Amino acid sequence: MKTSVIGYPRIGKNRELKFASEKFFGKEISVEELLSVAKEIRKGNWLAQKNAGVTYISSNDFSFYDNVLDTAVLLNVIPKRYRDLGLSEIETYFAMARGYQGDKGNVKALAMKKWFNTNYHYIVPEIDDDTVITLSGNKPVDEFSEAKALGVDTKVAIVGPFTFLKLARFTGKKKAEDVEPAIVSAYEDLLGKIAAAGASWVEFDEPYLVRDLTEEDIRLFSNIYTALLSDKHGLKILLQTYFGDVRDIYSKLSGFNFDGIGLDFLEGRKTLELVKTNGFAKDKILFAGLLNGKNIWKNQYSKTLESLASLKEIAGDNVVLSTSCSLLHVPYSLSGEDALSEEYKKHFAFAEEKLKELSEISLISDGESLEAGVILAENDKCFSGRIDSVDEAVQARVASIKDSDYERKPDFFEREKIQKEKLQLPLFPTTTIGSFPQTQKVRKNRQAFRKGEISKEQYVAFNEEKIRECIKLQEEIGLDVLVHGEFERNDMVEYFGEHLSGYVFTRQAWVQSYGTRCVKPPIIWGDVRRKDPITVSWSKFAKSCTDKPVKGMLTGPVTILNWSFPREDISIKESTLQIALAIRDEVLDLEANGIDIIQIDEAALREKLPLRKSDWYSEYLDWAIPAFRLVHSGVKPETQIHTHMCYSEFTDIIPAIDAMDADVITFEASRSDLLILDALLENHFKTEVGPGVYDIHSPRVPSIDEIVTALTKMREKISDSKLWVNPDCGLKTRGDEETKASLLNLVQAAKTVREKVGS
Repeated sequence: MKTSVIGYPRIGKNRELKFASEKFFGKEISVEELLSVAKEIRKGNWLAQKNAGVTYISSNDFSFYDNVLDTAVLLNVIPKRYRDLGLSEIETYFAMARGYQGDKGNVKALAMKKWFNTNYHYIVPEIDDDTVITLSGNKPVDEFSEAKALGVDTKVAIVGPFTFLKLARFTGKKKAEDVEPAIVSAYEDLLGKIAAAGASWVEFDEPYLVRDLTEEDIRLFSNIYTALLSDKHGLKILLQTYFGDVRDIYSKLSGFNFDGIGLDFLEGRKTLELVKTNGFAKDKILFAGLLNGKNIWKNQYSKTLESLASLKEIAGDNVVLSTSCSLLHVPYSLSGEDALSEEYKKHFAFAEEKLKELSEISLISDGESLEAGVILAENDKCFSGRIDSVDEAVQARVASIKDSDYERKPDFFEREKIQKEKLQLPLFPTTTIGSFPQTQKVRKNRQAFRKGEISKEQYVAFNEEKIRECIKLQEEIGLDVLVHGEFERNDMVEYFGEHLSGYVFTRQAWVQSYGTRCVKPPIIWGDVRRKDPITVSWSKFAKSCTDKPVKGMLTGPVTILNWSFPREDISIKESTLQIALAIRDEVLDLEANGIDIIQIDEAALREKLPLRKSDWYSEYLDWAIPAFRLVHSGVKPETQIHTHMCYSEFTDIIPAIDAMDADVITFEASRSDLLILDALLENHFKTEVGPGVYDIHSPRVPSIDEIVTALTKMREKISDSKLWVNPDCGLKTRGDEETKASLLNLVQAAKTVREKVGS
């Protein structure tokens, strides 16, 4: 049986791309050195797949920052403000991704959003009325040729034109249909170049097809591919979808001149039904996504083989075993997890192990052999149960949750009056999202404690001194609500997981979140409960250093779940409720220790929202929103509950966000040009709100005038009494100097606006 991998992780086994890119940003290495690191990563990725026997290996799945951004540059979709900087090609690329502040100008980065239902972020292309879409790069061809020189024949993976246009932001009068001829022409030129380079297959990634499609969407897709496939230049074209099913267009796909169609049989709830009911075109190859590209649990071969057998009855021998999506979303390899016991590791499969799984399933599928039988028997053993995964007390507590446990009393408006009277904050109160810069000294202190090189007393003393400095800095800057800085935390999810039973942790299981930002999701192994207080001592100490209010900082249950590798043996809902009860205990302990403001971050609330609106409530929001309410419903009326969300499309779930019944919500808005404000106004949003006034993912320092302008726009849509002033996310990844400069401007901007309204 032939096998296919949609895409592969690209950060390097040891995050080589991250470190090289950051050195390049800091002018520590040349562009040639950066390109050399990238070339070595691509070589390793291709050879790993070739050596594992993968039939269809992708090229052009590598990116320095993001594949959608790569496609924008390839198609000349570069806004004028970046061209006008007069930078080199790669500097312009990074300016679009990160923003630019220097002797050639001061420009914000393009907007950044979540890639469908994952924690990966893509850069949003911007198409204005003056944009001329044309093929202006050679990256897909260059990387195909690079692989070919290594003896690896690849399929060239490209973000499809339909998905590109649907994800792009049109800033002028033009719409997708207006640029349709130009984008078809550009892709036609690209196919010609790829064919000339000697390629056989091109993979067009069209994940947008798994969303709810309108008649206009279907017409746009049809027009594009009818034209594009009229001359394939001798290439075979694979239409690749993932993250769901293509129910709105499946019956029409057989009429297009594709040679292969890739379907997700794991997240696509209706995919198997669609294939069984409608059949599959005999002249096409079915790339069956049956190996999970998003989770790290070992594949159960017997179930996959059963699915393959069922598909072969429909599509005959024209079936290729594929990953369900790119392996970008899982770590590289278990080989670096030498501290993890075999009792755990035998249940996991990272990217390299998934290559082996493809090979083994293919071997078994090809026919009976002694080796195949042994492999299948060994695989079956892994599904006979897991050690220490069940906690009956936790399960009983979840079962005893009552409807009243999800409701906070009194109602929001009564609480708002009580909290304003108690806190006595000024109009447009200023605060931050939580974390402050984690310097090398901070990271070294944490590492030294983990390695046993310093005592707990030394570790605590260092962090308390950092907290004291952080509080003093915030007082000097003039912020109204302070934070302790989170110097004890490695990650906003992993840190909490370390204090919860039921979690397993890795050393090197890094996954790209965006650009150079990598995260190491913990693994939910079993039932979850809080082992001991998590943040109370740090918050108490911070409170003792100031007379100003200090926020307790927590991560919410939905985000902890969504940014972990979840269990597959119980429902996501049940697992989230277990975590919610654990965080509820922490909230009540913070309140009991005098913390009057508690922020419960739900940065990833939207991440697992079903991609089809018809499934939003029945499959997700009906339990995710109550899970958040469960966390805070037990606090007193005077305790102010904050939450935070970032880098997602919120406008269509504003009523659900309001139903979280928090007292204040802060969210990313700066990179999306405050587009969410209209939705807040239209939905009569009751919660107090702090739209981010500047982008923390860029090193540039916003001016006072820039922030005043943002606040002026906000005041048109948000009542003065409900408007908070804050950055759009935590400051962990920023430097000390830029952080201080930015916050000084933020505070001064708030004071300027207060003076304007006479408060």
